[in-house]
Amino acid sequence: MRLIGLLILLMLGGCASHLPEPEQKPGTRDWAPPTIDYTLPEAKDGSVYRPGYMLTLFKDKRAFREGDILTVNLEEKTYSSKRANTQTSKSQDMSMGIQGSSDGGSLAASGDGSISRGFNGAGSTTQQNQLTGSITVTVAKVMPNGVLLIRGEKWLRLTQGDEYLRLLGLIRVEDIDNDNTISSQRIADARIIYGGQGAIADSNAMGWAARYFNSPWFPL
Repeated sequence: MRLIGLLILLMLGGCASHLPEPEQKPGTRDWAPPTIDYTLPEAKDGSVYRPGYMLTLFKDKRAFREGDILTVNLEEKTYSSKRANTQTSKSQDMSMGIQGSSDGGSLAASGDGSISRGFNGAGSTTQQNQLTGSITVTVAKVMPNGVLLIRGEKWLRLTQGDEYLRLLGLIRVEDIDNDNTISSQRIADARIIYGGQGAIADSNAMGWAARYFNSPWFPL
């Protein structure tokens, strides 16, 4: 019974150290395009145009209203490096001697001692990430100050599974290029998620036992 209980604790520790992400599915409401009412209002004073949806000869065709689409060029590249080296040392020598006489006798004692202490530690870390490509998203909301909330997803069905890319963030209309594209570096509060499902993704996932031995629950 004790062995079974120990195995259960190991399994719980491995699960607690790395909670699996919820199953990802395409077309969820959080990433779906907004629902737009495209019915035209009644014409007033002889006008047949809907405010905000007219064509103009003085502006480029850029996304500026809810429901419009634009392309985001992914230009994400990060590089970080850190190195630390610490050395400390301390040493101390001590000697003591006693001499004396009593009733014609003599007494002598001496002693030496030394104390030393030292520490030497070093560490370094390097991380580099890069994501390039493009994704076309939809304007989900127009803020009162004119800032656009964009969101969208792209799913690719491959031979051994699916790959998906999701994007959410805030942009300015002024940052959109003439060809209706924008760099990902111009997105505020950006949420860019890239992941996959299938045989390849499962083969790269760490098992529960390995997660336990690499988690803070492991005592060594």
